[in-house]
Amino acid sequence: MRKLFWIILSLGLGGGFATTRADTLQLADGTSVSGDIVMINDSGVKLRLPDDTYTNVVWPKFSQDALKQLGKNPKAKSFVEPFIETPPPQPKNEAIEIRDVSRPELPPPGSLLATLLSSSVGFVALLLIYAANIYAAYEIAIVRARPIGMVMGVAAVLPILGPIIFLSLPMRTEAPPDETQTEAEAQTYAVPGAAAPVAAGLSTTGIRVAPAGAKAGHPEAQVFQRGQFMFNRRFFETKFSGFFSVIRRPAEKDLVLVIKTARAQLIAQRISRIAANEAYFEVVQGGKSQEVMVPFADIQEIQLKHKDA
Repeated sequence: MRKLFWIILSLGLGGGFATTRADTLQLADGTSVSGDIVMINDSGVKLRLPDDTYTNVVWPKFSQDALKQLGKNPKAKSFVEPFIETPPPQPKNEAIEIRDVSRPELPPPGSLLATLLSSSVGFVALLLIYAANIYAAYEIAIVRARPIGMVMGVAAVLPILGPIIFLSLPMRTEAPPDETQTEAEAQTYAVPGAAAPVAAGLSTTGIRVAPAGAKAGHPEAQVFQRGQFMFNRRFFETKFSGFFSVIRRPAEKDLVLVIKTARAQLIAQRISRIAANEAYFEVVQGGKSQEVMVPFADIQEIQLKHKDA
């Protein structure tokens, strides 16, 4: 009876070892390990090697194939699952459906002017262009010394083209008919101390001399008009260099500059300073001397004359 008990016990133990015997397990470094699984826990697997020695292998050292192999063991499944890498989901190859899109209809073909007039924005843009055309004609008439009314009228009838025509014409160097003087009425202008007299009316340099009527012994006024001269810093430094000095030369101390703009007329005793776009004149207003700034673009005419003329 006792012998039968040990036989049954030995068969049971042998069957148990047979169920727990593992195959060769691949490691992550490319090597492998073979042995019987003795214990499985959260740190790894304890194996009994064929030479009756024991070794512990932690879970990260197993390859994915070995982890999947151990995952088939119910006792090791719960420990192995966190270390098994799940492959990413494969994208679905969905068929691309091309649909027709609705395109806006193009407007019927027409002229550019009709297209601009058909919208409020285009109409306002045309008005601005037309106004700029008239203003350009006004400036061109001043620069080219042409009648302002005639140039603006032509620009109103022929927009864009009219101003271009007058801009292409050469600048008039003679004075307008209503301002010219006959030779009989003309007198010579001579600045005291000058080397030679200058003929009255329009001289060869384009400087117009005011008509006779000055007091006896005073030189006639010399007039510089916009269109015949470009008023800038170089012009003042060249023509009126004596007006920059605090103490004037005896021959020029009684001369003044009459600056005419669209808004006012100034009588300047001296040019106190000058900049790139404007000049500062010393004038007497209300019995007091003060400095007045005048932009070059605002000056319409400059007269050089005697203070008592």
